[in-house]
Amino acid sequence: MRDALIGFDVGGTKIELAILTPQSEVLWRERLPTPHEDYKATLQTIERLLARALEKLNIPKPQRIGFGIPGCLDPQTQRVRGANSQVLNGQALKEDLQDLLQTSVVLENDANCLTLSESVDGAAQGMPMVFGVILGTGCGGGVVFQERVWTGANHLAGEWGHTPLPLAGLQEGHNKTCWCGALNCLEGWISGPAFQEEHQRSSGQDMTPSSIIQAMRQGDERALESFNLYVDRLARGLAQVVNTLDPSCIVLGGGMSNVPEIYAALRSQILSYTFTRPLQTLILQAKHGDSSGVRGAAWLSRTSLHT
Repeated sequence: MRDALIGFDVGGTKIELAILTPQSEVLWRERLPTPHEDYKATLQTIERLLARALEKLNIPKPQRIGFGIPGCLDPQTQRVRGANSQVLNGQALKEDLQDLLQTSVVLENDANCLTLSESVDGAAQGMPMVFGVILGTGCGGGVVFQERVWTGANHLAGEWGHTPLPLAGLQEGHNKTCWCGALNCLEGWISGPAFQEEHQRSSGQDMTPSSIIQAMRQGDERALESFNLYVDRLARGLAQVVNTLDPSCIVLGGGMSNVPEIYAALRSQILSYTFTRPLQTLILQAKHGDSSGVRGAAWLSRTSLHT
C-alpha cells in the first residue's frame, strides 16, 4: 500500500479524493461539497478528506499528491489564475497545500487531469496524442502526449475554452462577453449553461440541458434546432484543434458528453471545418465519466507521467 496514488479534484461544487493502486484499482473514493467562496474552508476540507482516507486504509502519507483544479498555476507568480472557481484565483494554492499536508504537491488543470486519466487507462489508452475536453458548467481542454501532460511555456496548453468561437460574428448574430473579459469565448457557447441559454434565447423556453435533449428525442423541432446549433459550434471549435494539433483522439467529458447523439452528429459536422477529409481522429466519450478528473490527479503523483 506504500505505492498508492492519491489525487484530489477541487471543483466549484465538489472536492473529491481518490486513491488508486498502480494497477488502476480504486482503493478509496470520497467527495464533499466545496465550501462556498471560502478558501480557508476549502483547504480544511481537503485536509479532512485526506486524514480520513489514510486512517481508514491504514496507509502512510505519500511523498506526492496530485491535484486537479479548474484553472492553472501561473509559472511566474506561482499563484492560481483563470479558475472559474474564482475563490482560488490569486492564491498560492500549491504552497499552501504543501505547508498544510506536509508533502509534495503536483497541481494541474482539471481538463489535463481528465485527459491524462483517459490516456493512461481510459477511452484513449495507447494513443500517442490525446486532446481532452470538459463540457460541463464551463469548458476546458487538455493535451497529453505519450501519457505525459503537456502544459506549455505559459501553462496554457489546451486552454481551448477561452479561445474565440470561430465565425461567431458571422453566424450567431450576437456576441458574448466571457467572465474572463474576452469576447465570444467557446465556454460561452458550448458549456452546459450556454446550451440552456441559447435555447431560451431562440425558443423562449427556460429548460435544463437534459430537458432540451429529452424534448428533442420526442420530436420537438425547436429543441432539435438548438441541438444542431450546439453541435455545429462544438464542431467549429474542435476543427481548430484538429487542424492545429492533429490528435489521435479527442475525448469528451462533462455533462454534455453524456448525450450519445452528439458523437455521430459531431463526426459528420466537423468535416465541414477541418482541412482534411476523411478524418482519422477518433471522437470518444470519457470511459471514467466524472471520475476521470480525480483519477488523472492521482496519476499525476507518478513522476513519469508529469512534465
